[in-house]
Amino acid sequence: MRYGKSENTACRGKVLSRAACCGLWLLVCAGLASAAHAEGAVVRSSADAMPPRMAIQVNDDRMTVTLAGAPQVYLYGVIDADAPQRFEALLKSGKVPAGSDVYLNSSQGELAAGMALGRLFRASSMTTHLGTPRRKRGGYRGAKAAVCSGACAYAYFGGLYRWAPTGGDRIGLIRHPDNAPTQGQANAYLKAMGIDLGALEAPVASAVDSPLWLDADQMTVAGLANNGRLPLKTKSWLLPPAPVLELQQENRRGTYRLVLQCRPGSVTLTAYDQVGTTRAAQIVAHETRSYFEVDRQEVLVEPRGAARAVDGAVVINRSWPPSELRRLLSSSSIGAWVGGRRRAFRYGATFVLYPARQAIKDFYNACWRAAPWPVQPARAKNG
Repeated sequence: MRYGKSENTACRGKVLSRAACCGLWLLVCAGLASAAHAEGAVVRSSADAMPPRMAIQVNDDRMTVTLAGAPQVYLYGVIDADAPQRFEALLKSGKVPAGSDVYLNSSQGELAAGMALGRLFRASSMTTHLGTPRRKRGGYRGAKAAVCSGACAYAYFGGLYRWAPTGGDRIGLIRHPDNAPTQGQANAYLKAMGIDLGALEAPVASAVDSPLWLDADQMTVAGLANNGRLPLKTKSWLLPPAPVLELQQENRRGTYRLVLQCRPGSVTLTAYDQVGTTRAAQIVAHETRSYFEVDRQEVLVEPRGAARAVDGAVVINRSWPPSELRRLLSSSSIGAWVGGRRRAFRYGATFVLYPARQAIKDFYNACWRAAPWPVQPARAKNG
């Protein structure tokens, strides 16, 4: 303002034409505009010189932890080289505890940094999802649909539990030339994480450095996503007089076992929900009934008192006619549950049976050899 004012005074003090004064003002304004433009260019250059960095948002409020069971950590933007160090610092400080839910949204970044993040996720038993951060006033307002490709996909594979994309979320694998050094590092990383891309059924061909987009079904069938469950484990003791089959399923809430033992005239089903002494006692205290499920249909329902808390586990035990074993040869799932007065109170686990199909068949045959049961005659057809 002082500069403008002095120029205006000088113009009034001299015998100059109005046109000359106006011309002088135009020169002054042009100089100010030029200076402002130059200053703006310097600021923009300084901002542009700063490399993009992955942002981290931690939601660990009481409501989030109560509803989700763990803090929610959002990683979004470019996965830069220093991103693993910043995330590790949060781990060491306790701001991001082990077992947290990690939500990813990134389509750019360094492959090595993505793999380093994945190793941190696996070492801390974290669960990976796709997702955009919560909206905050004046903060990042990401799109509703998350995109995770390239380095982000490798970070995702580090999750101990990996949820398949839902809704508009997308995950994409980027192929690298077979002779590229990064491809060898990527293959070694995937092997260490237990990820087998060869399990994908005839993926659609994509150009090198172009994402191969995967849907939820592809990822689940190939084991790239496990939706909160580790692979089902089986153990068998098939010698007479009492063959045994054990199924074991681990998820982020605990370890679940289902033991089937064949005896003359019956099969014993015993489910163990290993949740800890205190939690097991709480569940049993609120029980109103317990039951098994075959293909989501309730069987062997018993009223209150049939479930027990034993050595930190909720235990459900039933006898089953051996003829019912045939159902398991074609069933997709079996589960054991404790229910309460409220519909929301339901604790237990469902075992998906297709990975154990051969073990179930072997157990069925061993039971038949050890203690054959009467075969029900076929029903006569009418007419």
